[in-house]
Amino acid sequence: MTTTTDTTVSTPKRAAPKSVLNESRQIERAALLIGMGARMQVLESETTLSYERLIRLYKEIAGKSPSKGQLPFSTDWFLTWQENVHSSLFLNIYEYLGKGMELDSVELLTKAYRLYNEQIEIAQVEPLLSFTRAWRLVKFVDAGMLTRTQCSDCKGQFVTELYENRGYVCGLCNPPARAGKSKTSGALMLH
Repeated sequence: MTTTTDTTVSTPKRAAPKSVLNESRQIERAALLIGMGARMQVLESETTLSYERLIRLYKEIAGKSPSKGQLPFSTDWFLTWQENVHSSLFLNIYEYLGKGMELDSVELLTKAYRLYNEQIEIAQVEPLLSFTRAWRLVKFVDAGMLTRTQCSDCKGQFVTELYENRGYVCGLCNPPARAGKSKTSGALMLH
């Protein structure tokens, strides 16, 4: 009696071949993000380039080393008065573009951030929302930590905590006592 044993040898999986074209796209994406003010954590999350390559690219484009430290992780910043107005403007632009255009997440984020900056410039107001904060806001919304809620007075959509009550009134319709009284250049002023 002869027995045969199965001697199939599994071949090791090969890593996907390096593509010069894909690497070029990743460098272009990283350069765009660096130009918009993205921090290293954003670059690492949104590209496939190594940390060392990102550092070299950052220094070459920005002319300095990237900022150190962790990104802010609290949702509170997006809920304070002026910051909420800026965050809400950006998020509404982001959501609108996302419904009407076929874009990947980075393209959507960069287009929405450019439009946010254009609107802020037209209004002659100091931009409070950095690109990294805008990225973080989208991550918070995607994770279900923040959402948009309609103001019961003006019907605008504003960034709120997830379980905001139905009678929500935004900071523009019901501003805090000292809101709009700042003498600093570029602050929101209420008339």
